[in-house]
Amino acid sequence: MINLKKVKNPMPEQDPKVRARNFKEVAEGYTAEMAINEAMRCLKCRKKPCTKGCPVMIRIPEFVAKVAEGDFEGAYQVISETSALPAICGRVCPQENQCEGLCVRGKGGEPVGIGRLERFVADWHRVNAVEVDTGREAAAEIAEAGKTRRVAVVGAGPAGLTCAGDLAQKGYDVTVFESLHKAGGVLAYGIPEFRLPKAIVAGEVKKLEDMGVKFATNAIIGRSETVDELFEDGYEAVFVGTGAGLPSFMNIPGENLLGVCSANEYLTRINLMKGYLPEYDTPVQQAKRIAVVGGGNVAMDAARCAMRMGAEKVYIVYRRSMDEIPARAEEIHHAIEEGIDFQLLRNPVAILGDEKGYVTGLECVEMELGEPDASGRRRPVVKEGSNFVLDVDMVVMSIGTKLNKLILETTSELDANDRGGIGTDEGAATSHLGVFAGGDAVTGAATVILAMGAGKTAASSIDDYLNK
Repeated sequence: MINLKKVKNPMPEQDPKVRARNFKEVAEGYTAEMAINEAMRCLKCRKKPCTKGCPVMIRIPEFVAKVAEGDFEGAYQVISETSALPAICGRVCPQENQCEGLCVRGKGGEPVGIGRLERFVADWHRVNAVEVDTGREAAAEIAEAGKTRRVAVVGAGPAGLTCAGDLAQKGYDVTVFESLHKAGGVLAYGIPEFRLPKAIVAGEVKKLEDMGVKFATNAIIGRSETVDELFEDGYEAVFVGTGAGLPSFMNIPGENLLGVCSANEYLTRINLMKGYLPEYDTPVQQAKRIAVVGGGNVAMDAARCAMRMGAEKVYIVYRRSMDEIPARAEEIHHAIEEGIDFQLLRNPVAILGDEKGYVTGLECVEMELGEPDASGRRRPVVKEGSNFVLDVDMVVMSIGTKLNKLILETTSELDANDRGGIGTDEGAATSHLGVFAGGDAVTGAATVILAMGAGKTAASSIDDYLNK
């Protein structure tokens, strides 16, 4: 049976006025009835374009069909064949540009809510399923048979976690090295609790531990130990999935004032170091009027966190119009609902401060859109004499991140690519024998699901390399 409804079943959400002052998850998730009803909207296309749009190639029509039948555990098992992080992907993946963007149902209305169904299935499994085999038994059997070979994974973000999980399933002895004190990468430090509860990230890490994956935290590969030294320690292959975590700044006057920080620092203090909870002593500036510079998902996260941290007024300052803003439509919609003030076609030229060195304002100029630039978006052009000042006491810079060159600088025979990241071939192999890389460390900042796809590719290539 097919549900001919042209729009998705609405996602239950917290009231905007309530959620803007708490860190509880905004979206409350489908009920079983809603999930079945949404799954029945699937047209069961023969060519399955949605699967082609998924970087980890989830068999989407098959899992959706299971949901329509009410077989939620069966749906989870289908997803788990190719995705290690369904509860995460169902929440943070840009489905509108991937699987849902190719959904045939979307041609005459809204696409099937594939992401919402993936989230429902993963959440249902977490609450209701009884784990028959955690993977430890299988790992122990392989170890006893003397088949294990050691692989090091550098970085416990989406790429590293995916690579580690796939390798563990293949029987390898995997250790993940993470520079921070908790595994998860951007999932732990970057994405706020109200979009991705950290208990879900911890649960996914626990699943990997149950499969036998070991985690070494507070380990900065390139400082505490080099990639070359990992081989000396007995690892036969290394995957580098360190992400792109160096913040960018505008190099305008006043960026060294007290009250200016990067979105990376701001979000890390709040998310990873629990700065929003009174029982933690994490220092986070409690500003009243905050400007967040940038228009991506990270800027939305920072602005919405600022509102929840008690700010009276929060601005998004972006130099293009709403048509060019790169953040997901859902995140923009939520930010507007929560009272974030979008200062569009505005660009900072200086940060103002008082005699004590504290931020007192953000000087901006108005912009207008000219001819398209290399990215295809219309180039913002300054309106002469349009300077004005926003009254703020804190500025958060969210204009992108750069690649950390530490691994490149401390690893022998490792070449860079044209972007300044680690150079790889299509199979994620680098110029250094036995070293593989993927995710933001190669491409620059991208999405969680693309990093996961890179991790899967690398795991397959490592398996081939070690079994030549």
